[in-house]
Amino acid sequence: MPQIFRIAGYLIYFWSNESEPLEPVHVHITNGVPTANTTKVWITRSGKCLLANNASKIPDRVLRDLMAVIEARSGEVVKKWYEFHKEISYYC
Repeated sequence: MPQIFRIAGYLIYFWSNESEPLEPVHVHITNGVPTANTTKVWITRSGKCLLANNASKIPDRVLRDLMAVIEARSGEVVKKWYEFHKEISYYC
């Protein structure tokens, strides 16, 4: 499970086994230990975030703030995704 960074106690990461075929670039967000039911955010080609689901029930205001930081650091996310998975595709 590659950790990308932490924000205010929330872990931003992706799974090392992200399905076959590989899903488009996305991150998971959790406050604590990673589980199968965490919040999932797609990273678009332009570096914006699209909420796939909020399974970990992060409060809306906190989630907006987290997504703003992820957008600001989307280049880092995409770079780490490519370094680990050796391929890139985007949800949109």
